[in-house]
This record gives sequence, structure tokens and C-alpha cells, in this order.
Amino acid sequence: MICADELGPVIPRTFPPAPAWSPDGHRIKAELDYSRGPEKTWVYGALRVRDGQRITKAASSRNSVLYQQFLQQIEDANPTGELWIVTDNLSSHNSLSTRTWLEDHPRIHHAFIPVGACWLNLQEGWWRIFRKAALAGRSFANRDDIEHATTLATSQLNSRANPWIWGRPAPPTRRLHRRYVYTV
Repeated sequence: MICADELGPVIPRTFPPAPAWSPDGHRIKAELDYSRGPEKTWVYGALRVRDGQRITKAASSRNSVLYQQFLQQIEDANPTGELWIVTDNLSSHNSLSTRTWLEDHPRIHHAFIPVGACWLNLQEGWWRIFRKAALAGRSFANRDDIEHATTLATSQLNSRANPWIWGRPAPPTRRLHRRYVYTV
């Protein structure tokens, strides 16, 4: 079983130096260089639940062709056995071209999670770990920087991968001791 999802858009932006104080005592406000142009990047991610291995792919958009390339990457990384992909019902996951592509790859099966229940997909939990490892507090000048950070963070997280279990572990049992002893 493999959980898959998209993260993004991740937008390259550079942050100017931190604001300081002007000689006359006023705070200098630094403008954020921000745009919504074609340089935004989407990150496709897949989590193999049984051993915690991840696959990521940075892409320029979210469409059926790039999703099919990502599925091919998942299939190449898992050469044997049936592949069940747990994913949301994004249009590129269920488009006619994707369904046609899946007919040529009979090992891959989709399992769509219900609308509004994204927490059922274990990939969502992994995105939180990935954001902290690859994106938090970083400034990216272009798409190549985002791709490099994605590749580096994925390889570091794969080096210490563990099987994923949905839910919280049971709390440890505590042995209760009596505080008071009553004698008659």
C-alpha cells in the first residue's frame, strides 16, 4: 500500500535582510518579494507504509501527464506485486487519460479517500515532517533550489525510515501506588 498526494504550490521567493531601525528611530519595513507566476512548483509525494520509504517528484504543475509520470516512478521503485495507491479524488487522479494509462499498468490500483477525510491518507502526516525538513525557514531563488531541497530532504528522511502506523500509540501503563495506608 502506498499513500500519495501533492504539496504546493511551493513558490520561489527571496527574503530581504531582516528589518532594522532607521537612524531617526523608525522601524524599516522590508518588502517581501512574492509572485504567483509560472515559477511555482508542486511536489508529488508517495509513502510506502510497510517500511516508511518515500518518493518525491517536483513538478511545474498538477496535471494528468505529470501524475502519470509520478505513477511510473512509483511503479519503477516497486518492481513486484500489486500496488494500491491511496489518494484523494483530484481530477488528474481520475481523468480519462489517467484511467487509460492505468489500463496499461494492471499492477496499479487506486483507492480514493472520501471527500473531507484527508486525514485518512498517511501522506498528509508525512508532509508535515517533510515541510520541516525541506521548506521551513528557507528562501528559494528558483525552481531548481526547491527541487534540490526536495531531493535532499527525501534522501535524509529515507535514511531513517520506519514503518508507518495510522493513529497514536497506546499510552504506557502506569502502576499506581497507594499514597495512604489506613489502619483501624
